[in-house]
Amino acid sequence: MDTFRAVLGKPPAADTGGPAGRPSSMDAAWLALEAANDLGDAAALAACRRVIDTSLNGKSAAQSDLNLIRYYFQPTGALGRHPAPSASAIL
Repeated sequence: MDTFRAVLGKPPAADTGGPAGRPSSMDAAWLALEAANDLGDAAALAACRRVIDTSLNGKSAAQSDLNLIRYYFQPTGALGRHPAPSASAIL
């Protein structure tokens, strides 16, 4: 649980290393990829794979993919925020 909080408690960095104390988008993508695979969420799997691929190629991932990963583990309406759109709505 601490790993999820450490990685997903802050917005993912756009690079593969991330500044100290801020995880990379690829770290968050791997966590979301595992969860999406367990849940059979094909749209989220595709977004996670795109983020991982672009990170490995030294490019920036699409903001929509990063948003999906950032909010993947957020409960609907958490902290008074509007719920994040579903993966299929983003893609």
